[in-house]
Amino acid sequence: MSYNPEIHHRRSIRLWDFDYSGAGAYFITICTHERESVFGNLVDGVMRLNYWGLIVRECWEHLPNHFSQVALDEFVVMPNHVHGIIILNHGLPNVGARHASPCSRITPDCGSDENTRATHASPLRESGSKSGSIAAIVGSFKSAVTRRINQTRQAPGGSVWQRNYYERVIRDDRELNNIRQYIEDNPRKWADDENHPTYLHDT
Repeated sequence: MSYNPEIHHRRSIRLWDFDYSGAGAYFITICTHERESVFGNLVDGVMRLNYWGLIVRECWEHLPNHFSQVALDEFVVMPNHVHGIIILNHGLPNVGARHASPCSRITPDCGSDENTRATHASPLRESGSKSGSIAAIVGSFKSAVTRRINQTRQAPGGSVWQRNYYERVIRDDRELNNIRQYIEDNPRKWADDENHPTYLHDT
């Protein structure tokens, strides 16, 4: 079945009897607080990240440095959300992940310094999330981004993300490739995205 964003993106498809700390591939979507467009702009179908968007990308790329079982696949930062594929491989070879190249710091022309390097929080245990689970990994990522963005705007306690996130267990290679393509095409199809401000303001 082709990837259908109305089914696979709008709502969380959380399997309550599934072990989200187990080996497998997971499609993750995280939206900003009130779907505000704060990470940059689309120009001719290409995402131009601002300073906050660069923080998001760097924190994501550093996930394997903080969680040894994590391999990263396709990923994109959009103006008001991110899409990414996380693979928990637990040492299994040939899982098909496209590893990101972790950055040591943000691009120099953005004014990087010691205070803006990626530092992830300890895995979160909110709502009973299990150490090393997708919930803990996403919670750590969201906390790291929030902390660093709030440092730049001198607004401790400010909200960056929506409270929850969306995830889908990827069942096979065909579904994996469909989702990879969906993520890759997201910037080019931004005008038709349900998260585009035009659609949000009409609801």
